[in-house]
Amino acid sequence: MTSTELLVDTPYGEGRLVTDRARRPIATVLLGHGAGAGIETPDLAALAHALPRNDVTVVRFEQPWVRAGRKVATAPPTLDAALVAGADKLRTRSPLVVGGRSAGARSACRTARRLGAVGALALAFPLHPPGKPEKSRLDELRGARLPTLVVQGERDTMGRPEEFPDDVEVVPVPGADHSFVVPKRGVLSQDDALDLLVEAVLGWIVREVVGNPARR
Repeated sequence: MTSTELLVDTPYGEGRLVTDRARRPIATVLLGHGAGAGIETPDLAALAHALPRNDVTVVRFEQPWVRAGRKVATAPPTLDAALVAGADKLRTRSPLVVGGRSAGARSACRTARRLGAVGALALAFPLHPPGKPEKSRLDELRGARLPTLVVQGERDTMGRPEEFPDDVEVVPVPGADHSFVVPKRGVLSQDDALDLLVEAVLGWIVREVVGNPARR
């Protein structure tokens, strides 16, 4: 399987769409990256590798600040505007899920409805800054107002799975931190942790999209 790339103009510079296409897609997932790394993080790469083999196209969007070689992400409104500009270049007939990891998950929740998505995917959602649970971003997560799946590391300092309320669908990854890294002698191997993440996302897409004709 090969990836295709498309450079896109955004209000804040050049972005990049990297697409891993399914032959007969039942859905398309648009993924944004976090504030400290680009689209090659293991979780995003695992989805891009596995989902197309299971009839889900994956499109990863690289933000302009990464393209420009900066070390720090720009302000949230700029991330949203760039993501929207990237999404405008998508040509897909299958239902759209907008997601991402960390800062990309926040941006996905803020923009998913605007982009006509049928669901939002939040990987390692930063529910609060480390050590500051009083500064909750729960309203931002709920603001998607769409079916939303959260996949969260058990040791995530920005929000452990049990910190989310019961009405939020959360899949915990045992032993994993904010980057879904697990201890070498943990319950899961690193490969198993990523497999769990992929299976959770795929199962949710099949249930929410394929299993719900109203969302197609």
